[in-house]
Amino acid sequence: MNEQLLTVFLATYTFIFIGCGSLYIEKRSEITFVGVSLAWGAVVAANIYTFGHISGAQINPAVTFAYAVVGQFPWKQVPLYVLGELLGSTTASLTLKWIFDGENTEAMLTQPVGPNPASDLKVAVLEIIITFIYVMTNCSSRADPRAFKELGGVAVGATVFFLALVAGKITGASMNPARSLGPAIAAWNFNKIWIYIISSVIGAVSATMLYFFHLMPPKSNDNSKIEGIPIFDIRAMNQVFTNNSVDISVVSNKLGEKSLEMEFPRRLESI
Repeated sequence: MNEQLLTVFLATYTFIFIGCGSLYIEKRSEITFVGVSLAWGAVVAANIYTFGHISGAQINPAVTFAYAVVGQFPWKQVPLYVLGELLGSTTASLTLKWIFDGENTEAMLTQPVGPNPASDLKVAVLEIIITFIYVMTNCSSRADPRAFKELGGVAVGATVFFLALVAGKITGASMNPARSLGPAIAAWNFNKIWIYIISSVIGAVSATMLYFFHLMPPKSNDNSKIEGIPIFDIRAMNQVFTNNSVDISVVSNKLGEKSLEMEFPRRLESI
């Protein structure tokens, strides 16, 4: 548990430090808005591959809460994970404030953007939509046993990149209470913070409920299968392969199929 909480803190710290740091650099006209969006997407993908195998790379209290709602995360761990996420976000925001000497701390905030900002209702609806899409991608590419999970980080990171492009100049593209609350604490500016907290929770819970209750295949009596699709560990399958041959009976057992007693060479000569 200690290492999980530590990685939750580190993942969220890295997420905010890179993402909000890019906003400071944008203010200096050294990168473009596209570069900022890419920074957010890239750091999300990097966190998944760096911390996903330890803590699930959780950086979002709304997602943590939503997974608990659908029974995919223990409720007793929710307060600790949320605390780690908020501490990571706040610490990173304070670090950036110190590095940039308190320069324009409002650059980190998520607020309605522009000289004629969108109404609170439009901001809330857009935040619900983009959070829904982000969490749906996370469920589909990382939680579903049918998914090709090696590319889960790429899928989620790319989704964050595109959503930031669409909504960044309208709402700030939060999708995450920790993303909004940590910088707000550092800048001590809580203007419209409630919109981003409530909207992200609604979007995350809606996406997880839809996916796990309607799109995730039901488990069969055999825990190794889901709706007839065998789930197996690639590393275990690799152990089947020997220097000279492959035992098909072992492979077929891994797949839950009828055993076939035969062998064939691992390498086939080209014809």
